[in-house]
Amino acid sequence: MRRVLFPAVLLLAAYFAVFGGEYGVADVRQTRALAAEAAQELAGIQEETRRLELRVEALEEDPRTLETLARERFGMIRDGEVLYRFAVGGPARTGEVDTSHSGR
Repeated sequence: MRRVLFPAVLLLAAYFAVFGGEYGVADVRQTRALAAEAAQELAGIQEETRRLELRVEALEEDPRTLETLARERFGMIRDGEVLYRFAVGGPARTGEVDTSHSGR
């Protein structure tokens, strides 16, 4: 009886050590997959952070970047320039020009 029981218990223990418990093969695979996913997400966040740092640097130090932002977002113009605004989807009126000037 011992000759049959001992190998059976040994095989059962080996099976449990490999496939069962908290650190089984399935858990290790799942943990590795989660780690790879987290590393990929981290790389994306680091890339976005670097891009935003470059944008901040450009806005702080490059006058052309700041001017482009002011022109595009706020419709600012230089002295002597004329700003034309076009209404989208409205009735066309001939002879009207928007001559409003925004300061710097």
